Amino acid sequence: MAKMTANLQLRQIFTNLSAQQREKWLLPSLWLKNTSCVNYATKAEKKRGLDRRPIPKVEHTMKSIAAKGFLRPTQDYSPPASFKEDLHQICSKHLQNHTDDTLLGEKKAAILIETATKFSFSVPNSLLHQVIAVSDLISFYGQESSTKTPLDKMKTMDLPPNLHVQYDYVRWHPETDTQFGGITAFPESSTLVTGLKYREKYRGHKQSVYVPRE
Repeated sequence: MAKMTANLQLRQIFTNLSAQQREKWLLPSLWLKNTSCVNYATKAEKKRGLDRRPIPKVEHTMKSIAAKGFLRPTQDYSPPASFKEDLHQICSKHLQNHTDDTLLGEKKAAILIETATKFSFSVPNSLLHQVIAVSDLISFYGQESSTKTPLDKMKTMDLPPNLHVQYDYVRWHPETDTQFGGITAFPESSTLVTGLKYREKYRGHKQSVYVPRE
C-alpha cells in the first residue's frame, strides 16, 4: 500500500512538470504501470520529439569493436630484472616465512591485486586456477608476453635461407594480371574478399565456370 501511494505521488509530480522542465532536469518519464518504472517516453512525448532512451556513446562502441580483435585478453609485458625480489616482497606482506612452494590460500586475491598493480600486468581469468603457489607467480611473471601475431613475429626472426615469407601478398585479378591473357591456374576458384578492412586493399572477382554443352 505504501509503495502504491509513493508511485501515485511520483506520477502526480511528473504530470505537473512541463516539457521544458523535464528536458532541463533530465528526468525520465515516470509513468508507472502497476509498481514498475518505465524509462521510455510516452506516445505524446514521442510526437513532440522527446525520447528517454540513452544514446550509445561512440567511445563505448569503438572499445567494443577493438576488444574483438586478435589476442584481445593479452597485453605487452616484459619481466623486469628484479621481478623475483618484487614478488617475494609482496608475498612477505601476506604470507609468513614463505618459500616458492608456499600456497597462496586465502591471500591469493590480495596478492594478485598487488602484483597486477606493481607490474601493470594481471593474470588472465583463464589462468587463475593454475596460480596456486608462489612458484606459479614467479613462472607467470617471468615469461614475456607480446600482442604480435605469429606472422608479425616472423619479420624479426632469423628465418632459414630456403624460407621466404611474402607479407604484402598480391591477389590475382584477371584485369590486372594479363601476362597469360587473364587466364588463371584455378579456373573454378573465385577470389572473394569478405573482410571490410581488405576490401579497400584487394579486389575480388567471381570466376565464371565454363560448362560444355553436348
